[in-house]
Amino acid sequence: MKKLKVTYLLIVSIFLMLLSCGSSDEETDVIEEKSIIPTNLSINIIVKGATTANLLGDGSGIIDVILSAKDAVRYKVKFGDGNEIESTSGSISYTYTNAGTKKYTIEVIAFSKTGNFISDFVQKEIVINAGGSKLVWSDDFNVDGAPNTANWTYDLGAGGWGNNELQTYTKNSENVKVESGFLKITAKKNGSSYTSARLKSQGLRKFKYGKFEIKAKLPASKGTWPAIWMLGSNFPDVGWPNSGEIDIMEQKGTDKNTVLSTLHYPGNFAGNGPSKGTSLSTSTTQFHVYSVDWSSSKIEFAIDGNVFHTFTNNSNTPFNADFFFIFNIAMGGTLGGTVDANFTESSMEIDYIKVYQ
Repeated sequence: MKKLKVTYLLIVSIFLMLLSCGSSDEETDVIEEKSIIPTNLSINIIVKGATTANLLGDGSGIIDVILSAKDAVRYKVKFGDGNEIESTSGSISYTYTNAGTKKYTIEVIAFSKTGNFISDFVQKEIVINAGGSKLVWSDDFNVDGAPNTANWTYDLGAGGWGNNELQTYTKNSENVKVESGFLKITAKKNGSSYTSARLKSQGLRKFKYGKFEIKAKLPASKGTWPAIWMLGSNFPDVGWPNSGEIDIMEQKGTDKNTVLSTLHYPGNFAGNGPSKGTSLSTSTTQFHVYSVDWSSSKIEFAIDGNVFHTFTNNSNTPFNADFFFIFNIAMGGTLGGTVDANFTESSMEIDYIKVYQ
């Protein structure tokens, strides 16, 4: 009887111990959620107005950021200019405001619901114009052959062009063509005479105010007179200088280390127009951006973004109306001077023209 009692008590004790252990496990067992780390982060940056020929955009400074990552629930984007934005959708539009051509490192951090993250970055170069101006027209000269007839026509013939020039202007391919991404205007010696080309956007493209940029390399030969300029669209009706003339860039045939920017208008024309030169020893060996920033209050000329000539505009000048573009190389004449006796040919190459408004 005593043995049975002891056995009974032992069974009860074991049962109580098991029951006590089960209760303790229920109170302390916490199921920890596993860490989730995002993967496959994709970053797509779209610059507004960018094309394959113009990767820097339209000058507005606007980019669209499109993000995706597996297991990500939110994103943080650092734009490289001190600003950052968070998004749960992965779609962000952002505007840079610091004017100029800038390269930014854009960092993206993707977070999971457990707070774990991955990150990556891309670099993007864009152009930002002061005041939010946008690219409204351009020609990047990317199609070989004759210049685009939607943009360009020609002045043709000889006669000195009012400056005792020696060339005859043609539209022959030996004098003007688009090749390998450049517009090439070539002045050539043909026997005892010279031929060249004079392109213009008259009747096709005209503009009032804006920022105009032309990236070009100039002819090296003595006696060549290259010019990148604008003429008032009312020229056929009022004549010159009443129409006004904006010389974005011209260069004497006797000095290939200097470029000039000049304005012509009534009372200030021929040798009396406001003009300023600046030293540029690489004008014939390297491409430079020649630009004019034109408004109702001022006209600023710059090379590679460096302003060197400013003109105060007002309502009494002709520079408050539409103007068209002209690109040409003259030979000799008042600014070309004496042509090198060994001259055979020399070219002006233009990479692009861009208009921002």
